[in-house]
Amino acid sequence: MHILVTGAAGMIGRKLTARLVKDGRLNGQKIDRLTLIDVVAPDKPSGFTGTLELSASDLSSPGAATTAAADRQDVIFHLAGVVSGEAEIDFEKGYRVNLDGTRALLEAIRAAGNKPKVVFTSSIAVFGAPFPSSIPDDFHLTPLTSYGTQKAICELLLADYTRRGFLDGVGIRLPTICVRPGKPNKAASGFFSGIIREPLAGQEALLPVAETVRHTHASPRAAVGFLLHAAGLTRQQLGGRINLSMPGVSCTVGEQIEALRRVAGSKVAARIRRVPDELVQRIVSGWAERLDAGRARDLGFQAEGRFDDIIRAHIEDELDGKIAN
Repeated sequence: MHILVTGAAGMIGRKLTARLVKDGRLNGQKIDRLTLIDVVAPDKPSGFTGTLELSASDLSSPGAATTAAADRQDVIFHLAGVVSGEAEIDFEKGYRVNLDGTRALLEAIRAAGNKPKVVFTSSIAVFGAPFPSSIPDDFHLTPLTSYGTQKAICELLLADYTRRGFLDGVGIRLPTICVRPGKPNKAASGFFSGIIREPLAGQEALLPVAETVRHTHASPRAAVGFLLHAAGLTRQQLGGRINLSMPGVSCTVGEQIEALRRVAGSKVAARIRRVPDELVQRIVSGWAERLDAGRARDLGFQAEGRFDDIIRAHIEDELDGKIAN
């Protein structure tokens, strides 16, 4: 089996690649070839014995997507994209990378003619207020940000290319992935991870929104599980609606902080400083709070049950089980 991962140098891309290498198989088939693409060359994963190709490439550049899809992969995980805050600040870059790059990849797949499985990472930002108490999969797409608009358009394209038989697509709307390891990025949702990650590492964290803000979260560990599970779903299982919202933990920022206090203690939780940010507050106010992920759960997708479990997953996976005093 030949697998292509776009956005492979990103956090989820690295974790997905590591899991693919560790498992060695996907959907019961041996993985004998991996192609990893990002705007910067991805690191070489250790332990992979098959054919490995690493490439620094921007899919929105002329010819780049055609080159990427020319080898006719069996499964494509399309993770490449500009994050929410950056897409809102830089309008042209957001549309070029998130929309034009995705459209170019879909066209390249159509031209190659091999009809691969394509797993696309969408976002709950495709939904926009006013919301019902819990948002179902088939709630209308009325995004309130450029990022959400770009993801919504890509969902429609993925569904149409699947309907036409050019590929076998599935779009998974990720909740906010938390706790993200490493340094902060330009995502408007970055503070959700920052108020947990930095205090656990002994550093101060800035909170730009009110503690009453509610959102839905899943760990990076769960996100990788979503991607792998999506790759195994059949058209018969998905039916006509191939884009679906993933499960997660819905909680307020205040509840996140209380979970941090329970897991790591009051001294760690006290490292959070409130610094309101108007742009972040505006972006986040238009996001979904609670999702009805019943369809995804019925299809076998799994996530954490409590935010405490998300914090513990970060401590186990990124901190070797240790918390800074």
